[in-house]
Amino acid sequence: MRFLKHMIAGLSLGLFALSASAAVGNPENGREYRNLRQAQATDASKKIEVIEFFAYYCPHCYALEPLMADWVKKNSDKIVFKRVHVLNPGVEAQLKTYYALEALGKVEQYQAKVFQAFHVDRNRLMSNDDVTRLVNKLGIDKAAFFSAYNSFSVTTRLGRMEKTMADYEVNSWPTIVVDGRLQTSPTQAVSSFPSRPTEEQQNRALLPVLDFLVAKVQKERGGK
Repeated sequence: MRFLKHMIAGLSLGLFALSASAAVGNPENGREYRNLRQAQATDASKKIEVIEFFAYYCPHCYALEPLMADWVKKNSDKIVFKRVHVLNPGVEAQLKTYYALEALGKVEQYQAKVFQAFHVDRNRLMSNDDVTRLVNKLGIDKAAFFSAYNSFSVTTRLGRMEKTMADYEVNSWPTIVVDGRLQTSPTQAVSSFPSRPTEEQQNRALLPVLDFLVAKVQKERGGK
């Protein structure tokens, strides 16, 4: 009986894997990804713009971060990767922290460490005092950081974020937009899966969908 249970369980997992692979291998518009109602302008470049909408407080964004970082490195010859920290009531300090790091050119150096500060060290980054503790711990130049943190450009980004999120039709995160018009996410990537996948499966399913979308844009542009 025990052998039979293991065999059935193994068969079920095998069927799940086959179905998942088939679904991700042939992403469909309206399922694994969708077109934005209004395409957004991208920076003029031969490379393809990929934007991740995320938040430091978001546990799903935290879980996706290492996989997404690896994918970006592997595709750096094809894409221009950008992040947008979304706005939610009470998290303005987190948004300003991200854009201050961006202004200083320090995002890649500190992105994982800021996530860790929130999710592991429990610094909720809800106030200027919380942000000061983070800056002190990471050893960032305090004067330069807070000059950027309180700058007009960062304040402007904060003021425009609601419109940015509306333009890109972002109402959950993490959300990825490719070429200013093709939107997907871990949950969209598994929309055809036969049963409820784990978060790890969702995140891993996202990557081949992103590969597909980048290849789709390349083909449409007449690339190889």
